[in-house]
Amino acid sequence: MSEAAAHGNRARLSSLLKSQEGIVLVLAVLAFVLFSLLLPSFFSPGNILALIRSVSILGILALGMALVVIARGIDVSMIATMVVSVSWAFVIARSGYSLEFALLIGALFAVVAGVLIGMLIAFGEVAPIFATLAAGSVIYGLGRTFFFTLEMQNVPPGAEWFSLIGQGRILGVPVTVVIFAMLCLALHLVLSRTRFGWQTYAMGNNPGAARITGISNRPMIVAQYAISALIAYGAGLVLASSASAINARLFNSTMIYDILLVVVLGGIGLNGGHGKVRNVILGTIFVGILLNGMTIMNIAYTIQNLVKGVVLLLAIVIDSLVNPRDEQTSQQGDL
Repeated sequence: MSEAAAHGNRARLSSLLKSQEGIVLVLAVLAFVLFSLLLPSFFSPGNILALIRSVSILGILALGMALVVIARGIDVSMIATMVVSVSWAFVIARSGYSLEFALLIGALFAVVAGVLIGMLIAFGEVAPIFATLAAGSVIYGLGRTFFFTLEMQNVPPGAEWFSLIGQGRILGVPVTVVIFAMLCLALHLVLSRTRFGWQTYAMGNNPGAARITGISNRPMIVAQYAISALIAYGAGLVLASSASAINARLFNSTMIYDILLVVVLGGIGLNGGHGKVRNVILGTIFVGILLNGMTIMNIAYTIQNLVKGVVLLLAIVIDSLVNPRDEQTSQQGDL
């Protein structure tokens, strides 16, 4: 290797370590090493497998969130869409219909929910945080009132192929990891190689300028929230397959904050316009290691929430300093 090439590599490494991505990567490695040394059960094959599966599910959800955040939005209704669409699909399957048909109905429900939320934001000009917060409560309320009564919905019997999604392996690699990797590749290609992706970044950078250049912001917003809802539904299927059931109580859990923690820590700024799939992967790994380590240490759930809240707050503050909101965004209050 020439001296110039070596100098270039050192410069790139130095630049990486000074960035948020580099800092989070170092913290993730340090956390993994520290937990492995202090907690004998952390590095066990069983725990590593459980960590990989849980990280994959969290990462899938974060991909959907990242898409809308890059476009200067936010979707806190993802968990409601996930639990209601999957639970209703299982109820339909147990009522006599085939599981395949029931899953199709669940997917249709998720897409319709995403489209309606997108229309509320795009045409009703409601701030995304308020629109999705209210929509999440409405979706969950409708589900518990009309679609199902039990919080725990088990996977219908006779669905061996479905259990392979969350418990099977391909060449020794858990299927959940394969699904997460495929979705990462698909979203990467969409954001970097398609007109939809370029327009998404343009909307996040400057919605007004994007509209002037001919981008149809409203249909784009509807499509982004529909995709986010469909990704949430897919994550719910993976979760249900892994646990052989889905619990509607997840709606009242802190999972949505874990997703935001992944997105913000990974380096996707809440002011929109920047961020890549690798940021989601990095944030997912770090948050997954952190949550798994605290669980093995038997840290109280309230303390875990406190730690996550502090980390999320610090990440948001750092993001606001590194990526300050422009005057237009502040006036719109769209976050």
